[in-house]
Amino acid sequence: MRRSGLRPAWQRWIVVVLGVAVLASLPTAIAVWPAKASDVSAAELLASVQGSGDAPYSGYAESRGGLVLPVTDEFTDVVDLFGQTSRMRVWWRTAEDWRVDTITASGETDLFHRAGATVYWDYESNSARLAPEPDLRLPRTADLLPSVLGQRLLSEATAAEMSRLPERRIAGRTAPGLRLTPADERTTIVRVDLWVDPGTGVPLRVEVAGASGPPAVTTTFLDFSAELPDGGVTGFVAPPGADFGFEDVVDVAAAVDQFGPVAAPDTLAGLAGRDDPTSVGAVGQYGRGITLLSAAPVWDQITRPLRDQLESTPGAVIDEHGVTVVAGPLTLLLTPGSRERISWILAGTVDRDTLVTAAEKLQDVPVADG
Repeated sequence: MRRSGLRPAWQRWIVVVLGVAVLASLPTAIAVWPAKASDVSAAELLASVQGSGDAPYSGYAESRGGLVLPVTDEFTDVVDLFGQTSRMRVWWRTAEDWRVDTITASGETDLFHRAGATVYWDYESNSARLAPEPDLRLPRTADLLPSVLGQRLLSEATAAEMSRLPERRIAGRTAPGLRLTPADERTTIVRVDLWVDPGTGVPLRVEVAGASGPPAVTTTFLDFSAELPDGGVTGFVAPPGADFGFEDVVDVAAAVDQFGPVAAPDTLAGLAGRDDPTSVGAVGQYGRGITLLSAAPVWDQITRPLRDQLESTPGAVIDEHGVTVVAGPLTLLLTPGSRERISWILAGTVDRDTLVTAAEKLQDVPVADG
């Protein structure tokens, strides 16, 4: 039985453990001036994006969610993240030294990340919490930055899956375009289009499209600078009177991974596991590139509110495998459960047949005594 553990940083935003999407959509943007053509190849652009994680930059970006997520009120923040507009200001020195402010009508919430730990600052409540980065967590606004999302989506792409797109004018820069057409037919993502800052390889705009309708995800910089931000900007200093504390578990997704009743198997539905076999965790993650599947074991009584919500979702399929719901490119399946039998939350950017195959295998995973 697999012991899941430390995931690559690019994958932590893909939290299927709670049946939440990893995708959002954003305003159609900003190609106001003609852009000069570039002769850079698709393979060269891919390499520049994959190597851009530590490239410094700062800027302002917007994302707007376009998915209706069938989750309970417990996860309002995640629903808002994928169903409303997010406005973000970012200062990025390296992948281990950055700050992202989320701006709202009433204030802001900020993330300060350094050396494997993150400070969560809430301006309205004048409170801050310091927590280590877990192996698995819920999505947050920083994951929807074009730079972060684009690099993660292309992190395992191959040159054979890439093609060039015409240049566009993004955030005042001429950005060459790049399209990923996934080779795996099981994925529900049809294409990923990016426009890239040619000097740094940082994605400036990302669009993710499913089989039909407008892009399920679009996120774009409206302002961008490739200058190194000042180190003082990314360091958090608590203001006078602030409530400051420490958290061991940042959210319910991290809790499920740490305290789930069983561990998922090494492979699932023909997809290889993504985890370090030497470390411990309950949630399994599988696949390559943008063909991804996650499996989380949860006692049935805990999933009851989510099950009720899913079963009442328009278009839900209820059969012997459980209840299946599709939200854009995300497919989610919650298997049946009982007092003696755990439920599995399965979701990802894969088709329903893949989830059903996974659910059938997971029926045989035993629950340890105690």
